[in-house]
Amino acid sequence: MPTTSWRAALRALSLPDAANFNLNVHALQGASAPIGPLSGVGVIITRPARQSAGITRQLAALGAWPIVFPAISILPPANRASLDSAHAALDQYDIAIFVSANAVEYGVPAPEAWPARLRALAPGPGTAAALAATGIENVTIPATTFDSDGLLALPDLHGVAGKRIVIFRGEGGRGELGEVLRARGAKVDYAECYRRAMPATGAAGLSEALREGRAHALTLTSSEGIDNLCALLEAEDARRLRQLPTFAPHPRIAQHARELGFVTVETGAADAGLVNGLLEWFRQHPLP
Repeated sequence: MPTTSWRAALRALSLPDAANFNLNVHALQGASAPIGPLSGVGVIITRPARQSAGITRQLAALGAWPIVFPAISILPPANRASLDSAHAALDQYDIAIFVSANAVEYGVPAPEAWPARLRALAPGPGTAAALAATGIENVTIPATTFDSDGLLALPDLHGVAGKRIVIFRGEGGRGELGEVLRARGAKVDYAECYRRAMPATGAAGLSEALREGRAHALTLTSSEGIDNLCALLEAEDARRLRQLPTFAPHPRIAQHARELGFVTVETGAADAGLVNGLLEWFRQHPLP
């Protein structure tokens, strides 16, 4: 297990090469049109900054214009008490669950502090890859859906009566996972290791892209993100945003977007699902 520069390795996994990608909604200006099945399609990417690199690269390789506007800022927790307590008691847990790559970045201990017997679970391959970058390998992920329901279907989370489980999550995260595990007899602790916040930079660049007609599709990876977008944008720009086809990789996010008036396409899971959804949509609805 590596013992040096593990946080740097995690950041290298999640951040784009600054020489090749300017994560800014103004990056489209003055560039040459790329070639590919998504040529000229401006796609708004709303993932938190450190998780946006993968889909940004994929879309750029397909000819799209990635318009990166993180709709949520991820910050350290306001209170570290639950996280510090979990780190101090790691060797007493049987299972550790990291709910997202953000939970890994802000919650994982130094590799030398990770007990060899402690099993790690993650809701999908992105979070598992983030854990592997820190030296935590053999991470179990769902075989069904990449979410809490998928985790709860894992054999590792059945027959957990008497076991101690720690869930690394954001402040105020959804409680369903822990509630079900407690109902199954597990002793569950939460380690709240990050918090979500409204972007502090405003939405001027995104508004400009919408007004100039450079945005043709919106991707969403959280319900909170779309709430932030609607709050940040002026009414006319929010109306323009709602006119775009909107792609969401989870039914809960897709339903929330529909309730806010967005024409939403529910895609397959994770970045791969979003990319496939975009390819299929613009194959059937090419730009004029």
